[in-house]
Amino acid sequence: MANDGDTGNSEENAKPSMWGGRFSAPTDEFVARFTASVDVDRRLYLYDIRGSIAHANALAAAGVLSPADRDAIVDGLCTIRTAIEGGEFVWDPALEDVHMNIEARLTELVGDAGKRLHTGRSRNDQVATDVRLWLRDRIDEIDGRLTDLMRCLVDLASRHTETVMAGLTHLQTAQPVTFAHHLMAWYEMASRDRERLRDCRGRVNVSPLGSAALAGTTFPIDRAASASELGFDAVSANSLDAVSDRDFAIEFCAVASLAAVHLSRWCEELVLWTSPQWAFVTLPDAYCTGSSIMPQKKNPDVPELIRGKSGRVIGNLNALLVLMKGQPLAYNRDNQEDKSPLFDTADTLCDCLDAMTGIVSAMVPDPVAMRAAADAGFAVATDLADYLVRRGVPFRDAHEIVGKAVALAAERGIALDAIPYEDYRTLSAAIGDDVYEVLTLDGAVAARDHAGGTAPTAVRDAIEAARRRL
Repeated sequence: MANDGDTGNSEENAKPSMWGGRFSAPTDEFVARFTASVDVDRRLYLYDIRGSIAHANALAAAGVLSPADRDAIVDGLCTIRTAIEGGEFVWDPALEDVHMNIEARLTELVGDAGKRLHTGRSRNDQVATDVRLWLRDRIDEIDGRLTDLMRCLVDLASRHTETVMAGLTHLQTAQPVTFAHHLMAWYEMASRDRERLRDCRGRVNVSPLGSAALAGTTFPIDRAASASELGFDAVSANSLDAVSDRDFAIEFCAVASLAAVHLSRWCEELVLWTSPQWAFVTLPDAYCTGSSIMPQKKNPDVPELIRGKSGRVIGNLNALLVLMKGQPLAYNRDNQEDKSPLFDTADTLCDCLDAMTGIVSAMVPDPVAMRAAADAGFAVATDLADYLVRRGVPFRDAHEIVGKAVALAAERGIALDAIPYEDYRTLSAAIGDDVYEVLTLDGAVAARDHAGGTAPTAVRDAIEAARRRL
């Protein structure tokens, strides 16, 4: 998007520049194309119209616009909105951006009143207002999608509080957990994403309107009234900062990047879980594709794409950081390049959340396969060590004893609960014949019955707390 001091249009442009009085020669045709942004920023049309109506009301309240001019402007802008939404509006790249396209058409519709609308306003505060309004709505949409996903996770978890699976570290069997506990770990990640998103929204929802080009305006407009009309929580405190600040966009992309990283981690697990080597879950056919040469394949393409798109979101964050890092105050034309990564981040995150919600709501877990994997990896070894500690053995000694038990079981190709009692006694005199009570998956899971633990009762409490928060 252009600012108030940018270069003029080419000789071949259909409409004259709305700011070219300073210039004696037309803009080069290539430069006109190079600087145009209407193909990207036209999606801001609704917010540009809303901001313009609020500005017209402020000008009328200040006595700068007559009531008749204000009414004509509002009617004209409503007509333009209807035309855009009906697909009848003709966008002219020669007019550079969404703002100039709408203003030019408004002037055609209402004459001099349209020319008066830009009084006390710059495209610098205009675009900053539009983008904040647009992003605020996208944040609310993403919040809704996150909430839907979190509900799906809670619903699925509530059906699997007794389903035992292997908890992993280093992708190796570590301790038994429940599938519900694992899903609720995903929920906690999403919950933090939602908190960050809502926190970010507060800094987005500040009105720059009235800051004009960089120093404010000489007209007695009521910035607070305009902000209130547009649903902003406050007005910006400094006009220089207001027109040049893109922290809000960067912060949103940072929040989105973290959310995308979380989705990517879940999808990495899904790719593993759906492989024949694991077979923990089955994905619906609608979220998979086949191979053009191998007829047996059922590829988890949607999780893989979500995982891949996380890199795109992270890249957009980097693009905005680099875009801003060398800019002096106040507005610079570099900021025209903030829209593409911001828009793409919001679009990509929305699509990924929709896809993930569909996957979670339709995937089918296999409790038998999950339990078999947990049974095969000496997952109760820590419970055996805890048993020894409770019988007076120092933990480091208990750790060594259990390590020897695991080595013995691995050598014989059996589980820990299949080691004969006599062999356990040779490892430690502290081991009694009740040792087998702690060598079961269900017992190991149930023993961790505390806040945040994997015991079914603890997980059910976490699920109920999550339902209340949602």
